[in-house]
Amino acid sequence: MIISNAKVHQPNSILEKASIQIDKGKIIKVNEKSDTKADIDGTGLIAIPGFIDGHIHGAAGKDAMDANHEALETIASALPEEGTTSFLATTMTQSKEAISRALKAIATYENKLGHAEILGIHLEGPFCEKKKAGAQPLEHIIPPSVELFKQWLEEANGLIKTITLAPELDTNYNLIHYLNHEQINVSAGHTDAGYQDITEAVAEGVHQLTHLCNQMNGIHHRDIGAVGAAFLLDNLKAELIADGIHVSPEMIQLIYNNIGSERLLLITDSMRAKYLQDGTYDLGGQEVTVQGNKATLADGTLAGSMLKMIDGVKNMMNIAGATIDDIIRMASMNPAKQIGVYDRKGSIEVGKDADILLLDEDYTIRYTICKGKIAYER
Repeated sequence: MIISNAKVHQPNSILEKASIQIDKGKIIKVNEKSDTKADIDGTGLIAIPGFIDGHIHGAAGKDAMDANHEALETIASALPEEGTTSFLATTMTQSKEAISRALKAIATYENKLGHAEILGIHLEGPFCEKKKAGAQPLEHIIPPSVELFKQWLEEANGLIKTITLAPELDTNYNLIHYLNHEQINVSAGHTDAGYQDITEAVAEGVHQLTHLCNQMNGIHHRDIGAVGAAFLLDNLKAELIADGIHVSPEMIQLIYNNIGSERLLLITDSMRAKYLQDGTYDLGGQEVTVQGNKATLADGTLAGSMLKMIDGVKNMMNIAGATIDDIIRMASMNPAKQIGVYDRKGSIEVGKDADILLLDEDYTIRYTICKGKIAYER
């Protein structure tokens, strides 16, 4: 495939009216001049790397916890429409057996050409603080366990890339130390940790915060909490659900002003009802009511999102004033680096997977290309 006449955003340069040559799913050439032959005419379009969603439970009626290949394929086939070309299938707090079934299903799933690629697993829970459970079912929350995690890692065929846990519950940081040894991205979430707790946990191997502001301690003038830690600790990344619901527009602006695009990771945290009509749906055995863009449990607790990545991207631009290069960092480059796949994902460079979005001047997706195959065309 040859894409020509596009404005191509690379890590250290922007090429006007350039061409991208693709062969066998890889980028083999990026030319400053356009090719005379073109499979896609990119005139008036911007070429950026595909989005990587590091925290997504489901979409189009399916969930990673359904623990079958059909569900995973449905999710993977739907996501290119919103610009997501790869993702971490995200589990949630359930029984040990249910988590095992989900991990085994993901481990044996074969990625399909023209669909978003499952890069691995984000294990959210069950090692949570009950006071900050949110939509994680209380009855299945358990203390951190190295032995149990080892079992799950084996069942997942080593595909667990990120884990969300409450670091203050990890005795002597035994699990966090093991996770660091296995090069697994450790994210503090569903946590009651204060600022000093997070600072200590980062020194012990925590690298990230899960859905910043949600189910963690916010900024108080006597303890600036996990959110304040995200502002002050330069080696701490933070996920952000930029839907204007999980985090207010004003807080999105405040976060962006203080943290910036170098340390933010845009996620959707979406659940199975995304793309579907309002109604009642299941999330981990719990009834969730979806109305508009909001999903809640019976007590009003937020239960995942309806957010599409492209909408989160536009919100960051409209609310916070992020540029398209800031977006590339937050939605492509940072997620790729965080889970160790930047050698093949996250930027438009020779040798990398041809995961490319072509956007018009309004940042509407015109084409989503997954590993050299058109997966969505507007």
